[in-house]
Amino acid sequence: MKKLVPAVLREEPQFGRLFAGQSLSMLGDRVSMVALPFAVLSIGGSPADVGLVGAAALLPMLLFTLVGGVWADRFARHRIMLVSDLVRFAAQGAVAVLLIAGVAEVPHLVVLMAVFGSASAFFMPAATGLLPLVVPADRLREANALRGLVMSSALVVGPAVAGLLVWLAGPGGALALDAVSFAVSAAFLVRLRPRPAQRTGGAPGGSGFLGELRDGWRHVSSRSWVWSGMAAMSVYHVVVLPSIFVLGPVLAEREWGGAAGWSAVTAAFGIGSVLGDLWAYRLRPARPLALAAAALAVASCQALIIGAGPSLAVVAVLEAVTGVAVSLFFVLWETSLQTHIPEQALSRVSSYDHLLSSGLMPLGLLVAGPVATAFGLRPTLYAMTAIGAPAALMLLCVPAVRRLPGRAEPAEPVPTVAAAAA
Repeated sequence: MKKLVPAVLREEPQFGRLFAGQSLSMLGDRVSMVALPFAVLSIGGSPADVGLVGAAALLPMLLFTLVGGVWADRFARHRIMLVSDLVRFAAQGAVAVLLIAGVAEVPHLVVLMAVFGSASAFFMPAATGLLPLVVPADRLREANALRGLVMSSALVVGPAVAGLLVWLAGPGGALALDAVSFAVSAAFLVRLRPRPAQRTGGAPGGSGFLGELRDGWRHVSSRSWVWSGMAAMSVYHVVVLPSIFVLGPVLAEREWGGAAGWSAVTAAFGIGSVLGDLWAYRLRPARPLALAAAALAVASCQALIIGAGPSLAVVAVLEAVTGVAVSLFFVLWETSLQTHIPEQALSRVSSYDHLLSSGLMPLGLLVAGPVATAFGLRPTLYAMTAIGAPAALMLLCVPAVRRLPGRAEPAEPVPTVAAAAA
């Protein structure tokens, strides 16, 4: 029986606690992604209201992600995650109660989702920075692959669970499950005992918020593999991903039988993502970031596949291939950050990562529709890959990307704020 449990879970009890709490929370997030739009529509909201509620959850992340990164490098990361989970439990629980009671209105959901998004902005940088404090450096890739496996599995299982819950208990019941998942995550975080993060060189807190933020950016800008990787990911999120979230469903509605056809494509992508995480768990590349760049180039072909696929079955199979590539990229990228960025700056670097990639994605979502209307749906999809794939391949032109080893190596320290001021 023990052989069925990954070694990193058996041998690293602190990671086991973190993993157990986060697994249910990730499933709850996937359920919420499906249930929330139906919640808005169930109270008489319009499609524009659906977008408004979604934006309300996203905008605070743009505003507070960098703040969350500074705080996570200044204070105990698991405590920040705990408070974030409790706030999200309260916000999502309030949404569920209002819906079940039949008194919810769109403004209520907008305000509560803004609170929810604010808490998430503090959670994400802290979570990235926490993992090296509960897992040895040589097991980070395994830990990231397992986390990715849960996220990928939730991508497949979550929509089915959400659909069943919405049918049985309404959107309020589905969102209540998500609220409970945050409470479970908080219960595990209370029991977590990570080792203290190193606080060396620029002493976070000693140079003020802006000084710490500049010090975090110095860790980004001084490493060509970091800023170039963030730039490539920004292109992927802004240019390529709108093909999945905006244009793909439009094409499915026109040619593939609507939601059923698109569900087949997304399910195939999810299955590929699971396989990619399983592969990443066993993979030990000598130059992980070079492999990650190649995987990102494959992932950037999603728009071309959707626009040029001769049949729904072919599109689904090829999307499964890109799912493998997406999982592989993100596991190797996060592991590289956690391996090579100093502990005292990791959450701040992660906050820039989230801001410059996921944070900019709404820009692409807003522009994709009008561009497709002006130039045509398929030409726009082709152009997305024509921009995204070369941007990913350009990473391989950066020597530091090609040479970055899988293990940390001694390096010259990055000047700190305090040193720069001296």
